[in-house]
Amino acid sequence: MKKYHFIAIGGAVMHNLALALVKKGYQVTGSDDEIYEPSRTRLDNAGILPQTYGWFPEKITEDLDGIILGMHARIDNPELQRAQELNIPVYSFPEFIFNQSQKKTRVVIAGSHGKTSITSIILHVLKDQGVDFDYLVGAQIEGFDLMVRLSDAPTIIIEGDEYLTSPLDRRPKFFHYQHDIALISGIAWDHFNVFPDFSVYKDQFAQLMKMTPASGALIYCAADPLVKELAESINLSAQKIPYHAHPSKIEQGKTSLSTPEGEVPIYLFGEHNLQNLQGALHVCTSLGLNPSQFYESIRTFKGAAKRMERIKTNGKTHLFRDFAHAPSKLKATADAVKTQFPESKLIAVQELHTYSSLNKDFLPNYKGTMNQADEAIIYLNPHAVALKKLELMDEDTLRKGFDRADLKLFTESDQLKKYLLSKSYENTNLLLMSSGNYDNMDLEEIKAKFD
Repeated sequence: MKKYHFIAIGGAVMHNLALALVKKGYQVTGSDDEIYEPSRTRLDNAGILPQTYGWFPEKITEDLDGIILGMHARIDNPELQRAQELNIPVYSFPEFIFNQSQKKTRVVIAGSHGKTSITSIILHVLKDQGVDFDYLVGAQIEGFDLMVRLSDAPTIIIEGDEYLTSPLDRRPKFFHYQHDIALISGIAWDHFNVFPDFSVYKDQFAQLMKMTPASGALIYCAADPLVKELAESINLSAQKIPYHAHPSKIEQGKTSLSTPEGEVPIYLFGEHNLQNLQGALHVCTSLGLNPSQFYESIRTFKGAAKRMERIKTNGKTHLFRDFAHAPSKLKATADAVKTQFPESKLIAVQELHTYSSLNKDFLPNYKGTMNQADEAIIYLNPHAVALKKLELMDEDTLRKGFDRADLKLFTESDQLKKYLLSKSYENTNLLLMSSGNYDNMDLEEIKAKFD
């Protein structure tokens, strides 16, 4: 029986990988200095929740087959130091995923935005069509109990993040997967804390493209000028497959795909989602499915959690939740809702939560991103700003940065909730965007406004 120890087991992907290894029959232990829900309950149910929070070098024993190191751990972590003393192999989770999938066809979905949605579409279609595959995806998807699966399947679909690999490896995660097929959805500056120069950020994607083997394929969104420029300037022996948004039409707030087989109704909407869908179609056909199979299965795809998720509707007005935090994601999401429901008012709420979004120097990148909203609201948590050692921006600064003179700022979660509850949502859609949770703001009362 293989035996692995997770340093920082509580993370979203880390705890899912731990659960996947338990499911595979491996012996798993772990440590962390904090574990939140749902990770805590899921680890506890599997019998691998650490009894005490903290780092314990005595957990690191010579009989371990390896250490899986999370990004949350520091380089001076005492468990990591003990593992190095004992010469136990230390893997980041992308290195471990590659270690477990060297004999598989590896498909990597990358890009500044859309990668979770594209990966989710592919997973849904493959499962619906009875294809055996492994996967790594960054969100919970309907019909999948885990965000990671590792088995003897011949193919693995991987959401490839450009963020740093681990405390020991400052390269993007997606370099480690050594893809056979790569899809690049879009390039828009993100992760300002580790890529303060946009040219360096762009170059990570150029390097990824160049890694495509001659026997593989590079699928890229030609609607994104930066992606198109890079993909067309790189000399590759591999097949290059450009894509744009899938043809579609909107009638009475519902989108359908225009296909050779007629109109195919779908739950997704918005230009970026139609681009995501077209990219996913190319991946699926590259793996052997035909377009008819894709269209058959896409009808029932409802989306990944927090990706344009319709969490409440009365049929006329809608409450949406989206993971959007970077400027390109924010603009695409707000634009999509307004385009889908042009006759309805749109109230858009954005929580600035990441290091990039809270950084005053990065703020100009948000100019115009909320222009489609009839009412634009920003939420900032002063404590989150202080933890990142940044300056708390005031309402006037944010209004100038977003180029919205009417933008409203809230810095207390209960005050934001009170304001949203005071609004009438007749002929009005509410869009909540954040990679956080508005400091655990309870949405149940807000949902009730959409009964």
